[in-house]
Amino acid sequence: MNKIKEEQLEKIVTQKKKLNQLVLNVGTIETQKHFLLHEIAEAEKVMSEIKVELENEYGAVSINLETGEYSDIKKEDDTFEVVE
Repeated sequence: MNKIKEEQLEKIVTQKKKLNQLVLNVGTIETQKHFLLHEIAEAEKVMSEIKVELENEYGAVSINLETGEYSDIKKEDDTFEVVE
C-alpha cells in the first residue's frame, strides 16, 4: 500500500487537530453567546417591570440614576423615561 511521508502525515494530522479545536471553540463561544442573549432579554424584562412599578407609584417621571432625584415628564403620551 502506498503512504505519504511521515512528516507530511504529521503535518496534516496536526493541522486537522488544530482545525477541530478551532471549530469546537467557535461552538463554545456560540453557546455562550446564546446564553448571554437570554440573560440580556431577562434583564430587559426585569427593567421593564421596574419601570412599570415606578411609574405606577410616581407617574411619568425622569429619574437621575446617580442621585435618585426625579422630575415629571411633560409629554403627551405620559411615558416613563430613565436618565443615565
